Amino acid sequence: MKIVLVTPEIPYNTGAIGRTCVALNLELILIKPYGFSLDEKAVRRAGTDYWKYVHLSEYDSWQSFLDERKPCSQRLYFFEEHGAQTVYDADYQQDAYLVFGCESKGLPLEILNGMADRTFSLPMLDSRVRSLNLANVATAVVYQAMRSQLGG
Repeated sequence: MKIVLVTPEIPYNTGAIGRTCVALNLELILIKPYGFSLDEKAVRRAGTDYWKYVHLSEYDSWQSFLDERKPCSQRLYFFEEHGAQTVYDADYQQDAYLVFGCESKGLPLEILNGMADRTFSLPMLDSRVRSLNLANVATAVVYQAMRSQLGG
């Protein structure tokens, strides 16, 4: 599995997700532009001393990612607050790309167009909560995806 962050804005989230990727031996794919520099102390601080072990790939745009990786649409899983299905409904493939948008806007519509059947949400039971932290959502999703693959 791979975690894909499209135009991440907050270095602490990217660092924390990178740390999760190291813990689970996952590739972290970042799609530019970023709202920070990967050299910032905040990224390294959130990833602690694990950042140097992150299996990191970077792409200049979503299109360059698609052109280079050529992922099958059945391996793409998009996560949005208003996804048509929940993370518990997905049938995660072994080589899944778990795709998350930036903290303030989520995923661009041009990426999500035609992908309603591939778009999932993490349930929130209290309507007073507008959104969850990106690093928390990515971690919850990846563990659910792994759990479903293990049959548990």
